[in-house]
Amino acid sequence: MPTLTAPSPTESSTPRPARKPFIRRHLLDNSQRIRHIIQIAFLALNAWLGLKFYLWVRYFETNGQSHYFSRPAGVEGWLPIAGLMNLKYFLTTRHIAAVHPAAMFLLVIFLLSSWLLKKSFCSWLCPVGTASEYLWHLGQQFFHRSLVLPRWLDIPLRSLKYILLAFFLFIVATLSAAGLQQFLLSPFGIVADVKMLNFFRHVGTIGIAVILTLVVLSTMIQNVWCRFLCPYGALMGLVSLLSPVKIRRDEAACIDCNKCNKLCPSHLPVAQLITIRSAECTGCLSCVAICPAENALNFALPPANISPTSFPTTPETSASARSLALSNARWHNRALQPRTVAIILAIIFFSLIGVARATHHWQTNLPLSTYQQLVPHADNYVH
Repeated sequence: MPTLTAPSPTESSTPRPARKPFIRRHLLDNSQRIRHIIQIAFLALNAWLGLKFYLWVRYFETNGQSHYFSRPAGVEGWLPIAGLMNLKYFLTTRHIAAVHPAAMFLLVIFLLSSWLLKKSFCSWLCPVGTASEYLWHLGQQFFHRSLVLPRWLDIPLRSLKYILLAFFLFIVATLSAAGLQQFLLSPFGIVADVKMLNFFRHVGTIGIAVILTLVVLSTMIQNVWCRFLCPYGALMGLVSLLSPVKIRRDEAACIDCNKCNKLCPSHLPVAQLITIRSAECTGCLSCVAICPAENALNFALPPANISPTSFPTTPETSASARSLALSNARWHNRALQPRTVAIILAIIFFSLIGVARATHHWQTNLPLSTYQQLVPHADNYVH
């Protein structure tokens, strides 16, 4: 009588899938080094603009007793609501407002960069995003782990920034062109930037408590401000849905190591998707940087549609060589290198600022006497 024997634990009743050929990346990825250099440079630029703006304000607060510095128009990048108002005013009247025009140009720069390169403003340029990222890295040094919120809590909290964005968009949308001009030319509108500075100069107990809470949370939860509360980032994310360039995964090259999932600051399931379409993707390229396989992840346009039969197997060609040739052909002139991303951002940034300067629509040209009257009493103006 035949004897039935159970399969050994090492045997499987179903055939194992064929193992994908692993082709290690032949070039060292430098995306994070380039991104961090741009982050620090933009952070330093904002610090210089802030210092120069503070000295400009002090000139009027001291009634001309301190050294005069010209007002840096770039500080208007911190006035996103003024930028939205000016953009609507321009689209409605085809005229650029006289007050805070740089806010509109900077908003357009950031929107354009998000349209072309995902939410790259948030991960490459935004000083708040940079501070948040480095606070999280600091927290990693102390705690050696991050607090990852459960999905049932993460999704509702992420919606907060879209609710805030909808609120601001509603306010701007309901104002007529005349109403926008009246607001911008009012004392409150003219010194909106000074009031923003004074908020941090004269911050109260509640403000300090809120800032400290955000700082502490940023060390424990990755990108807590950007992920849950920033309406500016929400706007960039919605625009980035139209971006032709996205994080794209090549299934044939991917070895399913899941390293990209673990490193994604937005906690997106990169290893389970072919194209990352989410508005939460910031184009930081962290997933691309950690990927060990050649062409498995790219920040790219859609790949070329090339048939595998174009690369037939021959006795002289190994399976890995054939796979590499096919992969290279699919992503040729489609994948953006980190240096290319940096160059595109620089072209957008400096060309539009150049246009604003050349057309005399960069500076707010008001008489010094107007500022002398308004700046020292900025906190008294309400809307």
